[in-house]
Amino acid sequence: MSVMEQPGTAASPVPASMFSWVSKDARRKKEPELFQTVAEGLRQLYAQKLLPLEEHYRFHEFHSPALEDADFDNKPMVLLVGQYSTGKTTFIRHLIEQDFPGMRIGPEPTTDSFIAVMHGPTEGVVPGNALVVDPRRPFRKLNAFGNAFLNRFMCAQLPNPVLDSISIIDTPGILSGEKQRISRGYDFAAVLEWFAERVDRIILLFDAHKLDISDEFSEVIKALKNHEDKIRVVLNKADQIETQQLMRVYGALMWSLGKIINTPEVVRVYIGSFWSHPLLIPDNRKLFEAEEQDLFKDIQSLPRNAALRKLNDLIKRARLAKVHAYIISSLKKEMPNVFGKESKKKELVNNLGEIYQKIEREHQISPGDFPSLRKMQELLQTQDFSKFQALKPKLLDTVDDMLANDIARLMVMVRQEESLMPSQAVKGGAFDGTMNGPFGHGYGEGAGEGIDDVEWVVGKDKPTYDEIFYTLSPVNGKITGANAKKEMVKSKLPNTVLGKIWKLADVDKDGLLDDEEFALANHLIKVKLEGHELPADLPPHLVPPSKRRHE
Repeated sequence: MSVMEQPGTAASPVPASMFSWVSKDARRKKEPELFQTVAEGLRQLYAQKLLPLEEHYRFHEFHSPALEDADFDNKPMVLLVGQYSTGKTTFIRHLIEQDFPGMRIGPEPTTDSFIAVMHGPTEGVVPGNALVVDPRRPFRKLNAFGNAFLNRFMCAQLPNPVLDSISIIDTPGILSGEKQRISRGYDFAAVLEWFAERVDRIILLFDAHKLDISDEFSEVIKALKNHEDKIRVVLNKADQIETQQLMRVYGALMWSLGKIINTPEVVRVYIGSFWSHPLLIPDNRKLFEAEEQDLFKDIQSLPRNAALRKLNDLIKRARLAKVHAYIISSLKKEMPNVFGKESKKKELVNNLGEIYQKIEREHQISPGDFPSLRKMQELLQTQDFSKFQALKPKLLDTVDDMLANDIARLMVMVRQEESLMPSQAVKGGAFDGTMNGPFGHGYGEGAGEGIDDVEWVVGKDKPTYDEIFYTLSPVNGKITGANAKKEMVKSKLPNTVLGKIWKLADVDKDGLLDDEEFALANHLIKVKLEGHELPADLPPHLVPPSKRRHE
C-alpha cells in the first residue's frame, strides 16, 4: 500500500500508512458517488463495483455477458414471442402503421429471423454480423451465438415516430416438434433469454384458434423465468370466434400458462384483434377497444419507466452475481490440492443442491436468488475447478455497499428524472389513432355522453328526477344534504362514491341541491351504475344550463 505523505505525520507514533487507509475509507463513506443522470450512474456503478466481482468469479461464462455502455443508453425495447402465425409481425405493422424492411407476413412460418425494428434516418437493413460490431447498438454480445444465429439476425431501420421512443424485436415463429428445433443451428431459448434480460417488455402472442403450446414454446417460456414482471400475454385474432367460445379459449389459455409460468399471480392477458382489418365478429368490440387501450397505455409508459427498469435489472444481476461468487468459492474450498480432483469434481456437481442449501443457511439468501440447479450442473461439467477463486470479502462488500447506498441515491434521481419528463410517452402510429376525437376510447360514453349535443344531456330524464325532487321537501327551491342522502343511498353505491357525486353535482358549492343539481347527481349515479368511471372534474357539457353563466 502506498504511503501518503501528510504534514505532522512524522511526529505521530502511528504509521502514516494507517492514516492513509483510514482517510481513504472515510472519504469513500463521506463522499458518495455523484452522477449527472441515472444512466451514467448505472454505467459507473456497474463498471466500478459489480463488474470486478463478475470477472473474478467467471460470471459471464455461466450466466450473462458483461454489460456495455449501449445497454445503459438504449431506448426501451419490446420483445414479441409466439408460435408461427400468431400475428407477431402484423402486430408490429399495426403499432407503427408502416411496412418495415424485411417484413414478411403469411399463414405459414414466414419470419425466420430475429428482426430488431429500430429508428433510423433512412429505410434499410443492417445484417447481423455488422450489428454486433457497432458500439452504438446494444447487440455486441450476441456475437457469442455464432454465425448460424447472426445470419438470422438483422436490424430494420426506418424513420417512424413510434420508433423514436421504443425499439421492437420480432422473433421467428416457434414451431412444434424436435426436428425443427434442432435444425435452427443455434440455441433459440438461450438467445431469447439474452434478449429477455435487456428488454423492457416481453409480449407473448397466442392465436385464439390454436392454443396448443409446443415443447419449444414451453421451453422458451421457462427460459423467461425471473422476468415474469416484464411479461404480458396477448390473445390475438379474438374477433374470429363467438363470445361463448372466447370465454372457453381464455380459460384454457390461463390454465395452460399457469402450468408453465408457475407463479401464484395471474398473468395479465389482453384480448383483441391487433390489426387494421374490420372485425369478423363485432360482438365484443367494446371489450377489444378497452383491452387495446390498456395494452397501449402499458407500452406508452415504457420510456418513462426505462431508467427504473434498468435499475431493477442491475439489482437482480448484482444479487445473482453475489450468489454465484458464493457458489464458485464454495466449490474451490472443497477441492483437494493434489490428488482426486476429477472424482471430487463429479461429487461436488452431483451434490450441488446441498451446497445451495448450505450457502442459503450461512448467508441468509433467498432460494429464489439461486440460478437453475440443472443448468448450473451442466455448465460446471466443462469447467476447470482448480482455476476457480476463493472467497474475496472485499469484492462482495463493495457490491453490498452499492446495493445499500448507491442504488438508494439513484432511486431518488429516477423520480426526479421522471418528474422532469412527465409527458414522455410513445407517440405516432396506432397510438395516435385512439387519443382524440370521436374515436377515442370511451368518447360519448358514460360521463362523456352528450358531449356534442346542443341540449343538456341530463334534460331528457329531468322530469323523472323532478318528481322525486319535490317529494324531498325543498325549501326555496333547494334540498338539504340530509334529504338528498336519503334518496341517493337507494343506489347502494358506497359512501365514498356518493360523496364524490355530491361534490360534482353541487356546482355552486352552497351545500344544497336545486332541481338541476339533483338531476345531475342522479345522472352521475346512473353513469356509475352502468359501469363507467366518474370524471375527476365536471365536464363543461354536464354543467346545468342555469349555472353556465357562472363558469
